[in-house]
Amino acid sequence: MEQKTIRPQSFVGVVVKAAMKDTATVKVDRYVKNAKYKKYLVRSKKFLAHDPGNTAQVGDTVTIVATRPISKLKRFAIDPTKTVSGGANI
Repeated sequence: MEQKTIRPQSFVGVVVKAAMKDTATVKVDRYVKNAKYKKYLVRSKKFLAHDPGNTAQVGDTVTIVATRPISKLKRFAIDPTKTVSGGANI
């Protein structure tokens, strides 16, 4: 019998805050269709993600991957191979 590998849950989002040590706040958008009006709405959720070395900056598009619990609220880690730099213009 063939064993199937389980891939961890992953999302693509934008870094909205990177002021904490080894942590970044990532906003993930998803589109939901309204049943009555057939209109698509944007629903957002923020996740705390582990960022070793504080490499992510505000405005970067990153992929976060589910991992073991790192702290009370951190359950994701930023995948360094799938990061698109697009820092905010200040």
